[in-house]
Amino acid sequence: MSSITTPREPLWHDAFYRLVPLADPPALAAALRTWATGLSGCLWVAPEGLNGVLAGDAAGLDGFRRRLTDDPAWGALWEGMAFKRSACVTPPFRRLKVMCRDDLLPLDLPPPGGAATAAPAPGALSPQAWRELIRRDDVVVLDNRNSFEHRLGRFRGALDPQVQNFRDFPAYVQDRMPAWRAQQRRVAMYCTGGIRCDKTSAWLQAQGVTVYSLEGGILNYFEQMPDAHLDWEGECFVFDNRIALDTQLRETPTTAEAVYNTPEDAWRLARARRLEGD
Repeated sequence: MSSITTPREPLWHDAFYRLVPLADPPALAAALRTWATGLSGCLWVAPEGLNGVLAGDAAGLDGFRRRLTDDPAWGALWEGMAFKRSACVTPPFRRLKVMCRDDLLPLDLPPPGGAATAAPAPGALSPQAWRELIRRDDVVVLDNRNSFEHRLGRFRGALDPQVQNFRDFPAYVQDRMPAWRAQQRRVAMYCTGGIRCDKTSAWLQAQGVTVYSLEGGILNYFEQMPDAHLDWEGECFVFDNRIALDTQLRETPTTAEAVYNTPEDAWRLARARRLEGD
């Protein structure tokens, strides 16, 4: 496997997203390519919004953020959008990719099952409120990530949906929803940065169970809670060449081979090796 050299200048990683209707995704993608010149990473644009991860020095990332949020045509859409920043040892990406998609995260949601509710979802909880909630006995802590991510690290006591792809998550929920409703259990759902929970929370609420999500996901929890290790065990997988972070948002020595260690994940390991040399 080819090695990745450590950059001479301090390198940072920014993660951000916003689910908001976009009238002209290709036009935004063209602007993003200009604003992100000199940075590496991936920017996905779809009619439902923007999802991005970028790496570069602090000045370059700050400049991109200013151009994005101050732009007369697009800036108002990103008001209040969180940019979660972490330090890098390994360069997370080789180059910049800007892509238009039909969906940021494809998810074919089935219709609600059982008694539906018109009540709005309670919304995302701050890290402090999340800590209080997940320590209650009447709460199901649900990991809205792939099984290999759960194996590497998780909130203590969280359920593993045992899915190999985000598309499989709704089926797991529907199988268990009748029991959760009967037991009057609330669901506390989390993912890495928040977007997977945003995509599923309204649908899950319509199943008749009160569902909460973690604001900003695991990365925000680590950033806001210096003692996050009290609630978290293991590491947090990230979808770039760093592989995993600890609760202090520091890169760990974990390798792709250690993460993708089942026959079902062999294709992910092959893809990770290709991307490392991309």
